[in-house]
Amino acid sequence: MVTGEYSRKTEVTVLNLIDLTETFGFRATWNPELILLTALIGLAYFSLTGPLRRTFPEAKPVTLTQKLSFSIGLLLFYFGMGSPLNVAGHFLFSAHMLQQSILYLMMPLLLLAGTPSWLIRSLFYRKGLKRLLRVASHPITAILLFNALFSFYHMPVMLDMAMNNLAMHNLIHLVLLVTAILMWLPVIAPIPEIHRLSELQKLAYIFANGVLITPACALIIFSETALYSTYVNGPSMLCAPFFSAPIDKSMFAVPLVPLEDQRLGGIIMKLLQELTYGSVLAYVFAVWYRKEKNQPDDGLIPQ
Repeated sequence: MVTGEYSRKTEVTVLNLIDLTETFGFRATWNPELILLTALIGLAYFSLTGPLRRTFPEAKPVTLTQKLSFSIGLLLFYFGMGSPLNVAGHFLFSAHMLQQSILYLMMPLLLLAGTPSWLIRSLFYRKGLKRLLRVASHPITAILLFNALFSFYHMPVMLDMAMNNLAMHNLIHLVLLVTAILMWLPVIAPIPEIHRLSELQKLAYIFANGVLITPACALIIFSETALYSTYVNGPSMLCAPFFSAPIDKSMFAVPLVPLEDQRLGGIIMKLLQELTYGSVLAYVFAVWYRKEKNQPDDGLIPQ
């Protein structure tokens, strides 16, 4: 059980963008370094799939659907990591769980769906990385690794430590991002060597993912007490990418009681997980049905 009372003496709320920017500055709130990084990744993608595509021997034109998918995924990357949502996630557990849902459930799926197989093969599936990628993206390894690390991160002691240590905070985000990509690889299967699952097996795999993440969400939703000191007493540090600074906790009020905020966060995570996994389940089932009917695929997921 976490004890303590978070100051609510002022009328300022952490969800006020003007107050956030004035208090923490433009760099911490909007993260221009991450804006630049996002723009560079986008420039590289459209260059490699556009004018520079001819430098790759197996290159094929990228569809508009793939370009839109990658672009939306890239925008979600910035929104999750570099927008005011990241700052709000230090004060509201519900904002934190919205951030987690975007970064690890939605974004990797869209980025992978938008990346052509020949580009992944040329950049990542090289000698020395092949064996590692095949082992790490094995369905059993990938599903257990992501869900175990995600649940471990949301243990109270781990989350409270990460929210007050920039290096640990960024390292955990990086590790979870990599494992989330590996978790989606058996479903997206952009290259034949990783295409290990049939459509029926993919349906079972996605369902198992939903089951494995449920205990962590249930613990958060049905707990009788606030689990995280960070969201009861307030964080002592603001850990944003490329930025870290102490926080004067007396400056802020939180619009939700910590226990209500915690339960809302668990509900947000579970609902967005169900929405994402349900959408992928529907798509995989549709692909399976078309194959059974000998109808061509629509090309949304790169082969």
